[in-house]
Amino acid sequence: MSHATNRECLIEAVGLERTYYRGETPVKALRGVDIQIEKGEFMAIMGPSGSGKSTMMNLLGCLDKPTAGQYRFDGVEINKLDDMELSRFRNRRVGFIFQSFNLINQLTVMENVELPLMYAGITREERRERARKLLDNVKLSHRLDHFPNELSGGENQRVAAARALVVNPDIILADEPTGNLDTKTGEEIMNLIAGLHEQGVTIVLVTHDVWVANWAERIIQMKDGKILQEFREKITADMLQL
Repeated sequence: MSHATNRECLIEAVGLERTYYRGETPVKALRGVDIQIEKGEFMAIMGPSGSGKSTMMNLLGCLDKPTAGQYRFDGVEINKLDDMELSRFRNRRVGFIFQSFNLINQLTVMENVELPLMYAGITREERRERARKLLDNVKLSHRLDHFPNELSGGENQRVAAARALVVNPDIILADEPTGNLDTKTGEEIMNLIAGLHEQGVTIVLVTHDVWVANWAERIIQMKDGKILQEFREKITADMLQL
């Protein structure tokens, strides 16, 4: 795994905290996390359920704001954006790939991929052109008019990848992208994600699977809302602190 050091910083977070309330009880999901992510980097976040990795993903993807700490995304101070600005920023700059695909079953493959561009106010003609091109890239041009329930899990995940890419995002966040897939299909999806990284897309992947994490060039292990350790080489399960 090589790691270039001449990249620009895309994300810089200092002292990130996120506290939720269960009734009256505060739950600290993140406890003072510092992290930098460079443009073009491929990073994996590992950790057991409750380690804070999903909270971290939500903050990095501008789905949520920190309770304390500073978060800069390409120089923009995310804490200072109101909800509308945050939503607009997220739609323009971040692409998501989820374990459960999060496709809309009533829309065709083409319409699902076009959807983020509709929110961005792009003309119908350009939406269709961009969606068609990306679906061609993920080898689904024969499925444009099909619905998600007519596709295999792997095909749906490829649709989700095309949808994530259609806005030309600065970063793609993939949450357990192979979680619902068999081994062979999981490998196809990881090859697709690795290919995007080779094209210069910044990728942050959340996983509990060592095999998936080892596709990344940097692996971070989280526990109890903190970063426990970091690796820049391939790991084995016994290297993780449980």
